[in-house]
Amino acid sequence: MANLIHNSFRQKSSVIFSAFLLTTFIIGVAGALQSPTLSRFLTFDIKASPMFVGLFYSVNAVASIVGSFLLAKYSDRKGDRRNIVIFCCVMGICNSLTFAFTRYYFVLITVGVFFAALASAGMPQIFALAREYAVRTGRNVVAFNSLIRAQLSLAWVIGPPLSFTLVIHYGFTAMYLSGAMMFIISIFFVLFFLPSVAKNPIPLSKSIEDVAKANQPIFKNKNVVFLFLSTVFMWTANMMYLIDMPLYVDSTLHLPDTLPGHLMGLAAGLEIPIMLMSSFLVPQVGKRNLFFIAICSGLIFYSGILLFRNEVALLVLQIFNAIFIGIVANIGIIYFQDLLPTRMGVASTLFNNGVTCGVILAGMFQGIISETYGHHAIYWIAVIMLIISFIFCLFVKPVKE
Repeated sequence: MANLIHNSFRQKSSVIFSAFLLTTFIIGVAGALQSPTLSRFLTFDIKASPMFVGLFYSVNAVASIVGSFLLAKYSDRKGDRRNIVIFCCVMGICNSLTFAFTRYYFVLITVGVFFAALASAGMPQIFALAREYAVRTGRNVVAFNSLIRAQLSLAWVIGPPLSFTLVIHYGFTAMYLSGAMMFIISIFFVLFFLPSVAKNPIPLSKSIEDVAKANQPIFKNKNVVFLFLSTVFMWTANMMYLIDMPLYVDSTLHLPDTLPGHLMGLAAGLEIPIMLMSSFLVPQVGKRNLFFIAICSGLIFYSGILLFRNEVALLVLQIFNAIFIGIVANIGIIYFQDLLPTRMGVASTLFNNGVTCGVILAGMFQGIISETYGHHAIYWIAVIMLIISFIFCLFVKPVKE
């Protein structure tokens, strides 16, 4: 009788929904604990030179793209996504323990990066599993995804301050062990509360031609290629802004050194309600049109940075920044999944890899452009990148919502 009650509780939709939210939040916090202080860790504890710090970021990003994509392909063919998420959490624990107890650069850039690459596939797999569960149970797919995606944003509001607090007061070992504990807690929620969902049948709204396109090699699917390129350009612009803005505010605008934190915090806070609002606008506006609205908001934002130089204007502009990122971060995964209805893992991973490519390109471009042409040039380049992103998005043919 006790087992029956326990199984009934575990199968309740409200319990499963809460488990999706908590798992996403906890894994998100684990990532948000480790990423903000990585350069500090490599510089001060490992004594790596700036060149080797940059090399580590590049190798780590490339490995994450490859690792997550290979796991995504496996998961779409025959893997149980729940078990894959557990595997990724175990890899996250191994990665955290490696960084907690190793101070050798070569070990970190080989063994550590290997574990990190496999752990990075966890979040796309959660979103793919959530999509399949939502379709299977008749939930509103976009709203379900939005609420889960909002947990990731919330994790990044909490994680970075907590990371610096742990490092300053207790050291890097304690911080990485805290990350390992987060992954352990995540395994508990995944193992006991997340469902194993059979692969969804092909949606009736998809024609034979749509299904054939979804199953063809990625590089032959023009819609997917154009959407991926559009995503890469918009995330490169965003990441260049995030890297450059604190320097621009200080050295060019000569505004208070606390302003970058206020700008980032305000944008992050505004993104969450915008994510939720955009999910309810999808049936009326459509994903493709929402992408156009997001890119236009981004163009207003970066143009505004070029035109305005006072603190109040920069704070007001964060509304357009939040619309840009809030819509793209929320709708992006769903858009890829609609284009690849038979390959949810690959679709979710393509969006994540688009973000990662943006990080790599932004890291390369920002330093070269700002040093050669000044910080102001960064935002001219960002405007150009969003125009290119808009053009690529135009080439993506509308899909049935």
